[in-house]
Amino acid sequence: MTQKNALGRGLGALIEGVEKEDLEKKVEANLDISVYSIDGNPFQPRTHFDEQALEELASSIKRLGIVQPLTVRETGDGRYQLIAGERRLRAARMAGLTHVPAFVRTADDQAMLELALVENIQREDLDAVEVAISFQRLIEECRLTQEELSDRVGKQRSTISNYLRLLRLPAEIQLGIRNKHVMMGHARTLINIENPKLQMDVYYRIINDDLSVRQVEDLVRILQTEKIKDPEKKERKEKLNEDFKQLSEHLNRIFSTKVSFRINDQGKGKIVIPFEDPEEMERILGVFDRLNS
Repeated sequence: MTQKNALGRGLGALIEGVEKEDLEKKVEANLDISVYSIDGNPFQPRTHFDEQALEELASSIKRLGIVQPLTVRETGDGRYQLIAGERRLRAARMAGLTHVPAFVRTADDQAMLELALVENIQREDLDAVEVAISFQRLIEECRLTQEELSDRVGKQRSTISNYLRLLRLPAEIQLGIRNKHVMMGHARTLINIENPKLQMDVYYRIINDDLSVRQVEDLVRILQTEKIKDPEKKERKEKLNEDFKQLSEHLNRIFSTKVSFRINDQGKGKIVIPFEDPEEMERILGVFDRLNS
């Protein structure tokens, strides 16, 4: 099977129905545009930009300029709206640039949203939750199936599914992923725990004990094994208790005393027939004699 390589072909290859010649038509110009005439993208899926990383990019832009042009669309009256390249635009402003190179594209709101989301997914510094949110928005707002999304972004459907499952984790764990307190491998293992409280317990153990992914996998495997065994053990114990209760009542009537049982988890134990004095012991022994005759 030929491996998908959509992410290596640029954004145009990821938008349905946009072939190379169509993309060239949509790119109307490559201009130097004033940074003050570019408005933000209302569909920007990214909410956090690392300040130190922006400063490093700004320093690079001061020395080398902007290597990859921004992508914008014209909104009229000499103004433009950003489609892709918000980090570059922010860094350019920090670097003191007054103009930036930009491709001017024709794009409606739907294309704007899809381009912004796909461009966001292509970034290497995204955390797993940001990727998951972008996938979810592409599915819901661009009306894509997981199979269509898989073709669009060049990732296997199982990979997309694993990312989407992150959004079912408790909010605190999602925040921990975004803050890099836990990695994607940890998160994938946490997903397999159905009980949210247990998920949080394991999450705190990962942080407090600095557990590796393998250690978490082993821990969850043990917890799941115990979960499987516990109901069986409880059911067996309850059945034994009911059986011994009935037997105890029967023996109480026979010996006219309180007969008790001592039993371990393996079902081994003792029957205890108490007596108050030698006379009562003789009476109980007499009962045994009558039962044997």
